[in-house]
Amino acid sequence: MYLGDMLLWKILLFGSWFIVAYNYFGYALIALIINKMNRRRATVEGFLGDSGALPGVTFIVAAYNEAACIRDKIANCRSLDYPADRVEWLFVTDGSTDETPSIVGAAAGFRLLHDPARGGKSAALNRAVAAASHDIIICSDANTVLNVDALRLIARHYADPKVGGVAGEKKVVSVTDAAVGKGEGAYWKYESALKRIDSGFYSVVGAAGELFSFRKSLYEPVDKSIILDDFVISMRIAAKGYRILYEPGAIAAETPSFSMEDESKRKVRIAAGGFQSVALLRGTIHIFKYPRLYYLYISHRVLRWVASPFCLIIALIAGAVLWWNDPDPVYTWLFGAQAAFYALAVIPMKAGRLPKYFVFMNLSVIQGFVRWMRGGQSGAWEKSRRA
Repeated sequence: MYLGDMLLWKILLFGSWFIVAYNYFGYALIALIINKMNRRRATVEGFLGDSGALPGVTFIVAAYNEAACIRDKIANCRSLDYPADRVEWLFVTDGSTDETPSIVGAAAGFRLLHDPARGGKSAALNRAVAAASHDIIICSDANTVLNVDALRLIARHYADPKVGGVAGEKKVVSVTDAAVGKGEGAYWKYESALKRIDSGFYSVVGAAGELFSFRKSLYEPVDKSIILDDFVISMRIAAKGYRILYEPGAIAAETPSFSMEDESKRKVRIAAGGFQSVALLRGTIHIFKYPRLYYLYISHRVLRWVASPFCLIIALIAGAVLWWNDPDPVYTWLFGAQAAFYALAVIPMKAGRLPKYFVFMNLSVIQGFVRWMRGGQSGAWEKSRRA
């Protein structure tokens, strides 16, 4: 090949690696350094307050055919440490065809909203928020278990009027030694570290639906076709100039997916929702109005969904071309390193768990892109099985 062709392949190789490295580590390192320089904390710790100062909250659970776990969720709610006269328990069970509505309806102190028609989680959430009695909304999934102090730790942040939402900590509790559980658990530990850095820099960019909170007064109803309702809700609030804080002490624990097939179904859906969200939020977050939020949004989310998976493919192809055509041994070593990483992802050994989950996750993003382009994902979907 001509020298110019080799230069192009080198640009593709190192450019792709730079984007991936920046997306997964670089942007966070820059934000962490700035946090240290400014001595800003990842979470606000000055609003503990006593019981008399805690705000009223509405705790919302959107539950679709969750009879297998809904009693445990109700019991977990009763165990949470929060003044009983300041919390409203609101369960919306739209579309459920099992015993979920009757179980919730029989629970004293729990308010039930039920519509036989199934409109999806976004539609159910719109109904629940509109019916909520308090301005502070805390949402949680039916299959998650919260720690006893979760509500207090979240609610304390609303003493600051510039806080528009609070993201809790998602923790995957592996019940077996299966690769899917270990990989998913490791990934969420990594994401939690990024959320801590993002929150300290300015704001979390997208809260996890397992446990997140927001002010009702800032809520905008989401279309029932929206897949990642939690992400869109939190980003719309952040785009209004309010911070979404991260509270690592408020923990929502759940088991991992039952199998790689179930995890794949979940990941592809999330990826399709990611592309949908980026398109929906286009032009909403302005670089000059909120430069820190824009930096985090592009670096952490947009590049993760739109660029990094495709850059990995480009880097592998460019590495192979340079190894084959360029006599410089550095390209032999570089391609060998890539090949070894992907080889680890396919071997059934503990050492390959993280590479396997990383590759699996990025392949799911590509599948999600295809699904989004085809318009093949509804806001109402069949939930994945959990271990």
